[in-house]
Amino acid sequence: MLQLSLYPDQIEAGCDEAGRGCLAGPVFAAAVILPKDFECEKLNDSKQLTEKERYNLRPLIEERALAWAVGIVDHKEIDKINILNASFLAMQRAVASLKIRPQHLLIDGNRFKKYEDIPHTCVVKGDGKLLPIAAASVLAKTYRDDYMEKLHGEYPLYDWDHNKGYPTKKHRLAIKAYGVTPYHRLTFNLTEKQLKLEF
Repeated sequence: MLQLSLYPDQIEAGCDEAGRGCLAGPVFAAAVILPKDFECEKLNDSKQLTEKERYNLRPLIEERALAWAVGIVDHKEIDKINILNASFLAMQRAVASLKIRPQHLLIDGNRFKKYEDIPHTCVVKGDGKLLPIAAASVLAKTYRDDYMEKLHGEYPLYDWDHNKGYPTKKHRLAIKAYGVTPYHRLTFNLTEKQLKLEF
């Protein structure tokens, strides 16, 4: 089972993002403050869970968390400030939206830009080590997936209901065949030279 906290005497918020490596759509982040008695053996890094498990865990997290919030940075902002800064900003927006102000932030990854005067600790692969970060990873992933499902309704040729905007072969071939959509990140390498259309 994952660890509940790093500093048990403080109000900690776990933070994680989803969609950093995508070619289209926003980056989503979540911040979650869990109660001191929180237990959930099934909760893990969202990438280690099935889609069904993630969606089953989401209402449990939302009901039991002391506070949770989601932050979004869209594709236009990503193109302006780059994906690393956009990931930081999405997490900062999530923290800013929490109804309880945390005393410490637990950040998934190895880098973060300090948010106001709240100290933070970066934890590499933290979504597989700490429950608050794992909870944030589940919320960020499921809310982003919901968003990409909606965009798929507008642009069904890009397979976003399956790839969620990630650079699959089918997604890249669709860009080559049909061009970019208003939701693509134009600063990303959208097509690979080695991919050829086969007729």
